Amino acid sequence: MQTGLYVAISSQMALEKRLNTLADNIANSGTVGFRGAEVKFNQMLGDTKPTKVSYVSEGEEYLNTNTGSLARTGASLDFAIKGDAWFSIDTPGGPALTRDGRFTLTETGELVTIKGYPVLDAGGAPIQLNGGTGEITVGADGAIHQNGNQVALLGLYEADFSNGFMRYDNSAVMPAIQPEPVVDRFDVGVMQGFLEESNVNAIQEMSQLIMVTRAFDNITALMRDSEGSLEEAIKTLGGTR
Repeated sequence: MQTGLYVAISSQMALEKRLNTLADNIANSGTVGFRGAEVKFNQMLGDTKPTKVSYVSEGEEYLNTNTGSLARTGASLDFAIKGDAWFSIDTPGGPALTRDGRFTLTETGELVTIKGYPVLDAGGAPIQLNGGTGEITVGADGAIHQNGNQVALLGLYEADFSNGFMRYDNSAVMPAIQPEPVVDRFDVGVMQGFLEESNVNAIQEMSQLIMVTRAFDNITALMRDSEGSLEEAIKTLGGTR
């Protein structure tokens, strides 16, 4: 009977983690460049004699790599990435990756995100432009031109999230493994005048949230019944009735 309670507790821990990711996904369904999170669960076998008992693992969170829809804005400093790559930005917490290409220029000509974080080139240095010198155009390879001359190169990075990641300011992420600049990738490029929307389907996530919430409540009810049965058994075996 107690084993059943332990299994139920492990299930609740797993469901709680999934509830958190679903709530975060729904909250950011309108965030530009946001990549939703999923959770992978595994079975764990407990060495409980005379039989082995299966428990639910806490779950491993991973990013949904599906690309969000592209929205045309026409703005010269709005960018979307075609393919599996990321922009690199310098935040107070260190370098981070983002698919949010809403950039702007400071008074000194530094290319920054809407929150003021410097956008980095392929070498990890902040991109410096001349805001008052000609129209800014960006090619598919990320090369930035002004007056027909290349003045900078947007850094595109590929990331390995297999060892985990941390989020930073919603759409930005910090992978545990150091990202590498994209080299000789014909399937990756930059689209000027476009933005990538969140890849979260809010309706599907809400449906899953309802299902997971119901499962959590059902397990809570089962645990309550099991505890009641255990108390009754103790009273009976202890001769208190």
